Amino acid sequence: MTHRTKTRRRALLATAAAAPVALGLRPAAAQDWPSRPIRLVVGFPPGGSNDIVARILAPKLTALLGGATVVVENRTGANGTIGADSVARAAPDGYTFLLASASVVAISMATFPNLPYDTLRDFAPVTMVGMTPELLAVNPQVPARTLQEVIALARTRDLHFSSSGNGGLPHLAIELLRKVAGERIIHVPYRGAVAAAVDAINGQVQGIIMDLPAIHSMAREGKLRAIAVTANARSPLMPDVPTSVEQGVPSLIAVNWFTVVAPARTPEAVVNRMHAALTRAVNDPEVREQYTRAGVEPLTSPSPAACREYLAAEIERWGAIAREAGARAS
Repeated sequence: MTHRTKTRRRALLATAAAAPVALGLRPAAAQDWPSRPIRLVVGFPPGGSNDIVARILAPKLTALLGGATVVVENRTGANGTIGADSVARAAPDGYTFLLASASVVAISMATFPNLPYDTLRDFAPVTMVGMTPELLAVNPQVPARTLQEVIALARTRDLHFSSSGNGGLPHLAIELLRKVAGERIIHVPYRGAVAAAVDAINGQVQGIIMDLPAIHSMAREGKLRAIAVTANARSPLMPDVPTSVEQGVPSLIAVNWFTVVAPARTPEAVVNRMHAALTRAVNDPEVREQYTRAGVEPLTSPSPAACREYLAAEIERWGAIAREAGARAS
């Protein structure tokens, strides 16, 4: 071996040894992780579906990670994107994670013209942690009891459908319905799910599409008539309500999911350990029971790489739908 070869080999070894330091976590620190509280940021106020999922998982994660407290931190505003941006800018040291829904890390890529982050560039995906379909429901006075009857009715008169706001998943689900039923499906955005549901109940609009947990109790009480679950399979929370696929509209698939991501350049060893802990947490019987009560179904990724692939596919799908509809967040 020549002197030049030896020198080059030493340089390569030195670079390899320094890599964990450049990533912000030395090998010893990676082994010691976690040694202090972990922030799990949610971009919405307490009580919403993102917050509920985070608070179900946090105690179980604390136990699985050796007692390092997982603290849920609500950083609200701009449809969840303020909290997401704070995580994108956080130190990639394994002590800040984001729990986010489809609207925050997939749909926002197309509906926010000046989004300060790029999901696939600025985050290290960890795993999916749950999902919930949308529920299509109508005011009880609307003469339609099936999805096909809603479509037929929309070909004879205007049907106004409310959502929780422009540019979110419920809005895009209404656009999918509009593609099938025609131009007389009219989207009416509200500021939040409660206001959208109140006007659907009062008859100010004829229908609503919303995350199933947000309005299922209103349907059970007869204040709304449940028409379809926008998924491939029925929801355990409303097993008697048929899916859009069962009713002959396979294009009307709108599922809200929840994922956990870290800042980009978070050490791979930490991402893998968090993936393992989250997978165990989601599959824990106690967590699953709490999920069921909240209307959330368990969903995990086989690996962080698989999570990234899923996010990329969802960004592409919802981006195309949003651009075709001209949807913009407000």
